[in-house]
Amino acid sequence: QVQLAESGGGLVQAGGSLRLSCAASGRTFRRNAMAWFRQAPGKEREFVTAISWSGGSTAYADSVKGRFTISRDVAKNTVYLQMNSLKPEDTAVYYCAASTSGSYLYRSAGAYDYWGQGTQVTVSS
Repeated sequence: QVQLAESGGGLVQAGGSLRLSCAASGRTFRRNAMAWFRQAPGKEREFVTAISWSGGSTAYADSVKGRFTISRDVAKNTVYLQMNSLKPEDTAVYYCAASTSGSYLYRSAGAYDYWGQGTQVTVSS
């Protein structure tokens, strides 16, 4: 019914930039927040950033503050993740998520109802 599709992943050198996109399709749905999570091999899925759909308020993990920026285009039903000053430790599969009722301040994966398939981001040194 609702699909989230990430794109924009790839290979980049340390210090470089990358922009991820997450396009929602299918039926119209109400959402309070959209977010990006990431998961490196052998590690837990971790919160990266979230945005309030209506107001655009944002929250960031400490590890990405000042380097990553989340934004959304309501008309295009799309959320973006601009990643600058990338580090090798940013290497992970990045997942887009949407919450129908949760606040953008929630950082638990369990607060999100819809998930994309993920896109690989690899940062080389």
